[in-house]
Amino acid sequence: MTPALKPSPTAVIDPVADAIITQLKQENESYRRTLALSELMIERLKQELRLQRISKYGKRSETLSDLQLELLDHEPAVSSEEIVAESERDPLAEASNEETKNAPAHSQKGRHQHPGRNQLPAHLERVEKIVACTPAQCKCGKCGGETRVIGYEEAEVLDIKPIEFFVTVLKREKRACGSCIQLGVQTAATVERIVPKSIFSDAVVIDFVVKKYCDALPLFRQRAMLKRDLGLDVALTTINDAVLRVGELLIPAVDAIKRDLLACDYIQADETPVGVQTPDKKGSNHRAYFWQYSSPARGVVFDFEMTRSGEVPRKFFKEFSGILQTDGYAGYGDDVGAKGMIHACCMAHARRKFIEAVKVRATSKIPDADSERVVVLMDALFAIDREAREQRMSIEDRDALRQQRAPALLEELHTLLIKMKVELLPRSAAGKAVFYTLTRWEKLTCFLQHPVLELSTNLAENSMRPIAIGRRNWLHLGSKEAGPKIAAIFSVIESCRRLKVPIRKYLAEVLPGMADRSIQTMDNFTPAAYAAKWAR
Repeated sequence: MTPALKPSPTAVIDPVADAIITQLKQENESYRRTLALSELMIERLKQELRLQRISKYGKRSETLSDLQLELLDHEPAVSSEEIVAESERDPLAEASNEETKNAPAHSQKGRHQHPGRNQLPAHLERVEKIVACTPAQCKCGKCGGETRVIGYEEAEVLDIKPIEFFVTVLKREKRACGSCIQLGVQTAATVERIVPKSIFSDAVVIDFVVKKYCDALPLFRQRAMLKRDLGLDVALTTINDAVLRVGELLIPAVDAIKRDLLACDYIQADETPVGVQTPDKKGSNHRAYFWQYSSPARGVVFDFEMTRSGEVPRKFFKEFSGILQTDGYAGYGDDVGAKGMIHACCMAHARRKFIEAVKVRATSKIPDADSERVVVLMDALFAIDREAREQRMSIEDRDALRQQRAPALLEELHTLLIKMKVELLPRSAAGKAVFYTLTRWEKLTCFLQHPVLELSTNLAENSMRPIAIGRRNWLHLGSKEAGPKIAAIFSVIESCRRLKVPIRKYLAEVLPGMADRSIQTMDNFTPAAYAAKWAR
């Protein structure tokens, strides 16, 4: 009989070892959670750093890899040309030794076809300059006879005449009768000038204005140019006073532009900051704002204010009952405007937030198909309006095209945004973009009910480009008293640009004698009135 097997003794685990193993497992799990959180934080910081670098180096840097952006940071100074050159290179991506060995030496990027030599404008004066042959070429090398001209090889180049300053001596006649002495001496009338008794002519004053507010050339540099080229050392305050005089004269004309603007049924609004020197803030500038109000095919009004408070648009639009289109700034609240005013928002601002979400996810090499699809749908909406512009459709025809194509795109877009709202973290880049868009959905899509509406406020933003460029050159305003005068200059300059009015000719015709004109006649001296006059 086979003896029964004895059961194996039960394994006994040391309690101390068991406690150590449990503790190590807990510590290991804690380290794993800490590592995961650290990786998420590092990824978020990388995304923020990339956005900061793109903001620093401009739109062309969006195509650069993180390594290329990092290399630009190590440069002491980077020009826009260097950024463009860098963006045209292949991305600097990490690659294995085998990939590096087999990579072609030349760039795989396709070369853009050169557009060819530019055609110079036909309205420019043509001055012929004949380049003669050498004496040796004027004689035949075989028979020694004189050669004759049989034609020319022609090439056109754009040339320039150096600016020539000169002094105009204003001599007013003084007359008196040789026989009678009762009437005394009579003098010719004073010439109407923009700045009476100034050493600068109207043309020079206008040149100061155009160079500063169109070309962003600060007055202190213009003063340095006068001293360098002419040896004329004039006080900067003299130039500045002449420029501010122009702004002062233009304020009544801008008030007329404002009245015309508020009389229409559709206005776009935006604002941009500007530094102002104030006596109460030593060592730093006060942050003031230029508020821009405009409408397509009409004039532009800039309003200078020392604050970004919602009181500013409330004061401007207190009697306006049309359509106001803005970005998402809370200052344009529901209490802005008169009863019945419709508030619309800008689709381009919503699109930019999804573009940022796509960019930051691209750095982690994790595709964001939903955000990319949102951008595609929004692009399709803009493509409708682009097609209407290219075909020069009327507003009615554009609305018919919108009604045909936009509803299906908006329905898909809204369904996708609702889905993303449930799935995304609220504080992620994509989550913020979804929240921004859904909370403004009715204001973003009311273009279907109001055909005059544009999809974006890009027109208003483009109007503020001279200010944005100017901030980098003339830096700030000298005082808050100068703000309204400079706002008037910007209003007229941007109105002239929109209405295709030559700014120098307009200022030269309108400014002399402006101080003596009545307020009631200002409607005849706006850029719109000038454009209508010359159109006839």
